Amino acid sequence: MFKRLFPIFTATLAATVPLLFTSAAQADDIAEGKAKAQSCAACHGKEGISSIPMYPNLAGQKQMYFEMQMKAFRDGSRPNPIMANFAKPLTDEDIRQIAAYYASLKH
Repeated sequence: MFKRLFPIFTATLAATVPLLFTSAAQADDIAEGKAKAQSCAACHGKEGISSIPMYPNLAGQKQMYFEMQMKAFRDGSRPNPIMANFAKPLTDEDIRQIAAYYASLKH
């Protein structure tokens, strides 16, 4: 009986273990991103909801889109002097973590 169930057990374990590590890593990214997003709050709101009409809400922003836009601000392909100043010192890892944080928030 064990020999018949072992492949099923192994497949289930192989599918589950990465999810456990992914969710733990994602939680770490969100926590790190929240810490790194402190300077964003002045314009985009403490929880990613801006009270200033000309600045977008970031809460609930799709992670990949956020990452692409921040990298574009950083490299100058999306010119914005204000955002460029904030984006230039950020690493790809910083951007990914901040994006994870904002993507985790409800809008």
